[in-house]
Parts: sequence; C-alpha cells; structure tokens
Amino acid sequence: MEAVDDLVRRQDTVTHAGSAATILVVLRGNSGSGKTATAREVRLRCGRGIAIVSQDVIRRDLLREKDVPGGVNIGLIDAIARHALDGGYHVILEGIFTSAHYGEMLGRLRQQHRGRTACFYFDVPFEETLRRHASKPQAAEYGEREMRSWYRPLDLVPELEERRVDASHSLDEAIDLVIAGSGLARLTEPHDVWNQKQPGSGP
Repeated sequence: MEAVDDLVRRQDTVTHAGSAATILVVLRGNSGSGKTATAREVRLRCGRGIAIVSQDVIRRDLLREKDVPGGVNIGLIDAIARHALDGGYHVILEGIFTSAHYGEMLGRLRQQHRGRTACFYFDVPFEETLRRHASKPQAAEYGEREMRSWYRPLDLVPELEERRVDASHSLDEAIDLVIAGSGLARLTEPHDVWNQKQPGSGP
C-alpha cells in the first residue's frame, strides 16, 4: 500500500504527461452505455500500443473500493494513465467517472497532457442502458435497482469539452466516431517497439 500511496502522492508535483505524439481518449457515461465495448474494439482495430485504463478494473476489482469522494482509485487511475502516456502508450480511460468525484482529476490530466486529447460522453437513456446490461456476462451481478441509483443524466465535465455519443449510434458507429475523432484512425501498429518481442514474451 505504501508504494501505491507514494505513486499517487507524486502526482501533486507532476505538471505534464505524455508527449506530443501520445493520444489520450476519455470515454465517460452511465453503466450499460457502451463505453467498455467501444474501448476494447477500438484497441482491437488500432493495434498494439494502446492502454485501456478502466475505472471498474481499478476501483472495483483491484481495490474493491466504493465510489466515494477522494477515493484512492481516483489518484491511482491518474497515476496509471500518466505512467502509460510517459512510456509512449496511447491511453483510453473508460468508466462512469461521475463529474463530482472524477471531474477535477480528468480536467487536470487533459490540461497537462502534451499530446492530443479527445473526450466522449455516452448519453444513453436509462431504459436503454438496462436493456444493454441484460446482454452482459456480468448481468447477474447487479440489476435495475443498483443501476438506477448510479444513473446520472448528462453528467458532463465542462473542462473536457466532450462529444456526445447518443443511443442512435450503433456500436460500430460509436467505434468509428472515437477512432476518427481521437486521431487514432491514422494508426495501425502505433509503435514499432511493441513488435519487438523479448525472449520468452507472449503475443
């Protein structure tokens, strides 16, 4: 835990992240709005060199922390994103990222990123998020009551200047919009270094 605390504390002195060549993508929206599926497919289509930093993976799976103001996961998400950008990766941040808890961190990261940043908000009505959730593998883990308590309509962060992805967009259309709008469209295998395997390394 000390190592995590030290990594998070170091963000107080950080003023920049990444380089002019790195791309930061932020995908926000309510549960069941399509963020995770979009992030995964964008990376599949664009190739290696893209890190997906998922709020659920860090807050819920890694830390098992409730979504509270000032939570440890907020600083850890920031630290991981910055470290990946500094290492030359493009980064996709995806999660609900409620404005009240995450807006300040996301706005600061966008401001301090040296490269291009593109932010998208998945604006999907509650009934549609519920329908989409029913088709997920983890549908049995939580249901309508929990999703209704989490739902925040059009919870934009002004500093992010987010482009809206609404329910009229199919998954393929959302993917195309993110790839084109972020600048990832010009990438195939973004960095040659990702193709240089070390002895014993996997695919």
